[in-house]
Amino acid sequence: MNLTLFGAGAWGTALAVSAAAQHSVVLWARSESQCDRMRARRMNARYLGGVTLPDELVLRADFDAALAHARGGLAIIATPMAGLGEMLRRLQSNDAHAPGVLWMCKGFEHDSGRLGHEVARAAWPEARRVGVLSGPSFAIEVARGQPTALVVASADASVCDAAVQALHGDALRIYTSDDVIGVEVGGALKNVLAIAIGICDGLDDGAAGRLGLGLNARAALITRGLAEMTRLGVALGARAETFMGLSGLGDLVLTATGDLSRNRQVGLLLARGLALPQILQQLGHVAEGVLCAEAVLARAQALGVDMPITLAVVQVLQGQATPAQALAQLMGRSARAEVGP
Repeated sequence: MNLTLFGAGAWGTALAVSAAAQHSVVLWARSESQCDRMRARRMNARYLGGVTLPDELVLRADFDAALAHARGGLAIIATPMAGLGEMLRRLQSNDAHAPGVLWMCKGFEHDSGRLGHEVARAAWPEARRVGVLSGPSFAIEVARGQPTALVVASADASVCDAAVQALHGDALRIYTSDDVIGVEVGGALKNVLAIAIGICDGLDDGAAGRLGLGLNARAALITRGLAEMTRLGVALGARAETFMGLSGLGDLVLTATGDLSRNRQVGLLLARGLALPQILQQLGHVAEGVLCAEAVLARAQALGVDMPITLAVVQVLQGQATPAQALAQLMGRSARAEVGP
């Protein structure tokens, strides 16, 4: 199968490396200079250092040529959420005829508050053969061929079939779903919740100089965060059971506890007193939870969905509360039934 990855960041590169072992793959980058550097070193040193790019992987900065390769195959958008609308409009204007277009973007669009499928509906109203690829995964592990499971969701079963054909292999398992909203909400909310859990793990509990409030607190935040994720997803039209799967609980556990997670690192550094601009400069890569937390809260409030952990994260990110104050606010909430609104 012909496959084009649009976006040569860590994730686009990792998936291109994985798929190139079985298929004809093009990795598209925005600039010719970036392509030249990757060709010369056979490595994407900026985003995925230490991973050798296979000789079979073709690197292109020519959008039309990269798209032409995808015709009759599959196009996957691997940009941050902020770039999804632009990429879909470019695909539309070039009249792409691939069996499917998938995006790997995780989040709510910052300015509009839209999920990926809503961005797609606005940018390319006629598109039907589209979907989302998500799940618990660090790019470097996929590129190294370490075992990973992802989920592809689309209203069109043929798009899911194309993704399985293109990506499923010995080290990468692809599961399918038709709950696009659920998969997208899980992928977005886990980033916001990972910031909260990073804050929890970074706060000093005052006991023998140890950092962190303990594993009990972490487990409570993960569990109650999953409840928030499910409440918002169901209110938006998702199925509750989706959040017990790869794109919900799976991605939440990974992103909240794995130190490769940029969103977790944001929380850890906030808890240790660093200012947000300093943290983002230090990370050097996009942390989607920072970009979409406010949009998540706005969608929840418009629907009347209670999101206390998300609210606490937004308050800390905006400087309205310190991490310790946000924690006290959460712990001071009145008792309630575990299951319910």
